Amino acid sequence: MNLPRWLKIIAMIGLVLALLVGIVASQGAKLFLEFPVLLKIVSRLRDPIGPHQTVVWEAGPDRASATASERRPNIVVILVDDLGWNDLSWNGGGVAGGAVPTPNIDSLARDGVEFTMGYAGNATCAPSRAALMTGRYPQRFGFESTPAPPAMGRLSAEMSNEGLPEGAPRTIFHEEWLSQVPPMREQGVPGEEITIAELLRGGGYRTLMLGKWHLGDTEGKRPSDQGFDQFLGFNSGGSLFGLDEDPEIISAKNPDDPIDTIVWQLLPFAVQMNNGPRFEPDLYMTDYLSREAVRAIEANRDRPFFLYLAYNAPHNPLQAMKSDYDALAGIEDHTTRVYGAMLRSLDRGVGKVLDALRENGLEENTLVVFSSDNGGAHYIGVPGLNDPYRGWKMTFFEGGLHSPFFMKWPARLPAGRKDDTPVSHIDLFTTAAAAAGVTLPADRPIDGINLLPHARGEAQGAEREALFWRSHGLKVVLAEGWKLQVDERQDKRWLFDLASDPTERRDLADREPDRVASLQARLDRHDRELGPIAFPALVEGAIPIDRNGSEPRVPGEAFQYWPN
Repeated sequence: MNLPRWLKIIAMIGLVLALLVGIVASQGAKLFLEFPVLLKIVSRLRDPIGPHQTVVWEAGPDRASATASERRPNIVVILVDDLGWNDLSWNGGGVAGGAVPTPNIDSLARDGVEFTMGYAGNATCAPSRAALMTGRYPQRFGFESTPAPPAMGRLSAEMSNEGLPEGAPRTIFHEEWLSQVPPMREQGVPGEEITIAELLRGGGYRTLMLGKWHLGDTEGKRPSDQGFDQFLGFNSGGSLFGLDEDPEIISAKNPDDPIDTIVWQLLPFAVQMNNGPRFEPDLYMTDYLSREAVRAIEANRDRPFFLYLAYNAPHNPLQAMKSDYDALAGIEDHTTRVYGAMLRSLDRGVGKVLDALRENGLEENTLVVFSSDNGGAHYIGVPGLNDPYRGWKMTFFEGGLHSPFFMKWPARLPAGRKDDTPVSHIDLFTTAAAAAGVTLPADRPIDGINLLPHARGEAQGAEREALFWRSHGLKVVLAEGWKLQVDERQDKRWLFDLASDPTERRDLADREPDRVASLQARLDRHDRELGPIAFPALVEGAIPIDRNGSEPRVPGEAFQYWPN
């Protein structure tokens, strides 16, 4: 048969893909490491990355004649990725003993309100973002672990279990649940959920997003389907910050860690505009997102807008601009220095966004919120990221959940105020609605509270009894200053009095059985309100609580089984 040339090419690509599937099925997940170039070629064939494109941010109508009192506030949410509590120089912290100052991020706390008991929606990226987007515990719609391809989970388990000493906890891979896991692109927030972007767009706001989405990559789940007028970023959970071969990029890799190894092999350096084709940015990723956020602000300065700036920094892969790396010559450890250089770029970018608001006359009437999706990760091998708190990303200890939480609105909020109300990412939905004068949905439970009265010191009494977190068998309730953690895999419970022990050093579970029982009953009641799991976590990894990934295992060390 004389087929057209283009059809022959498609048939050949299909044959190659079929062979690859057969090889992977027969040889195992380690082929992701043994044939990275081949896998990248297949990925580029399926979803090619084109050369840089100039982005056009659609300008709004001229409403400059409106007075400040007549115009509704702009709302800017800056969410960073895997930032450790101790990464900021605010409150005397900072990477490498304060060697990396973060003056621009610090200014949001200095000139606004710091919620000292601010919490992420979850201890990993995607469920935390789902909480922020919907104002609801994401477990209500079955979203309680981070989307990942099954092959990545299998590989992570295999690598984690290699060379384990006798008696060390092993990573569990649930082969029996494979049939229940949809493709990674379909693992996201259901279209039936109402996002903060949909809420505000319905109230007349222009809705803009830049950066990391990680809440689904199929029709109905992408940012443009979930309320954003314009989106520039990546739908997946990560991206390179630059090309690895770029001489202006300095990298730090950890070949002994499965997560770091996988992201280096598979992540691209690319963005897309709305649902268009992928293309390469013309700058280091953090600098690129910052520049485009400034351009988006300038284009929309004459109408109310909601800007969600979701940086992927300082999440691995650890890549920094050489200029930022060179500026930190006083840091001896290479990995810490690269990480610090990434924070330097991040803080610079936040400063540019704040400058753009000021220069366009928008600073006074713009609500700016800053937070991180979870705590710093142990697997990058940088010590002290979450000091003084115990735990890391992928644990429900304070190091995984306790997040910087700053809110600035010069026209309406005091400067330099600290509030110790326990607050969470679920509260941003309700707070944005209150700031914008938009009515909350009445057809579903909304778990967040309005933080504006708390920020002004006007709130009277508690508006909810407790905060909850859950990832499969790992569960937490925080109520009246007491925090109960439950690890069902280990049949283990920890109880901490955060008022007297904020860094969770004294486990009181054995001494306070009645309190444990009472808090467990609250957890059980909350569980009954939640929906079925949309996609089960295939991997349960033993995450150390008190050491980072560069340190050797300690016999008998405390850990939590994290489902992901």
